[in-house]
Amino acid sequence: MADPRIKQIRIKTGVVKRLTKEKSSYEKEVEDQERRIQKMKDEGKDEYDIKKQGEVLQESKAMVPDCLKRLNTAYVDLVNLLASEIDLKSAEEYALAEVVCAAAKEMLGSATAINLISILPLAAVGVL
Repeated sequence: MADPRIKQIRIKTGVVKRLTKEKSSYEKEVEDQERRIQKMKDEGKDEYDIKKQGEVLQESKAMVPDCLKRLNTAYVDLVNLLASEIDLKSAEEYALAEVVCAAAKEMLGSATAINLISILPLAAVGVL
């Protein structure tokens, strides 16, 4: 039977990967919706339709911070797990988790302050 610690790494890696894609998707949706609204305005479409599209835009914009918060939480969880399971560093899943963490860290970097208090000890063990 496989090591349950590897299974946890795989699960948490999947969560971070999914949330990274989800955040990108919402950001793209916001951009697309803004272009759609501008096009409708340029074409002189009905004001009601433009207003409804504006509401859709606001819903999409509201999802970005929520997704960012969930991504930050999942990222910190995964980084903490990797730090506690440093003996599994040679496992393929561990290496994949490090790659996913790097991508998430890049996405989180400018968007939010990562909870440094919970990950400062990780820098000492070389996870970050």
